[in-house]
Amino acid sequence: MDSKQITIQSTISADIKKVWDYYTNPQHIIKWNFATDDWQCPWAKNDMRPGGKYSARMEAKDGSFGFEFEAIYDSVVDQKNFSYTMGDGRKATVSFENQNNKTLVVVNFDPESQNPIEMQRGGWQAILDNFKKYTELN
Repeated sequence: MDSKQITIQSTISADIKKVWDYYTNPQHIIKWNFATDDWQCPWAKNDMRPGGKYSARMEAKDGSFGFEFEAIYDSVVDQKNFSYTMGDGRKATVSFENQNNKTLVVVNFDPESQNPIEMQRGGWQAILDNFKKYTELN
């Protein structure tokens, strides 16, 4: 497995308080946590504290495939950043930076060994792009 982390980012046209809320609140997570319109996130749970658990179901709308994503938080700094460890031991960090009433969101994550790096980057970036679209429209 490649030990180099993958980085994705997006600048959201919203203040950091809204961006943090939409990124971490399950009532919003279920509206954006998928890469394409033929997928969905029927539920999400988020106990946002060190040692707390995040879990969400992602599945194809036609029911052909789905999975549950789980992670345990390592650290949480409100409206600034958080890090977590996924079920397979990989780590990720998400940071939020205020930029003149916009918010830069940067995600760094350990790649998995099953899929090409560019495919992983593209999938995670598509989800972040979906988050940007949802947050800016609501």
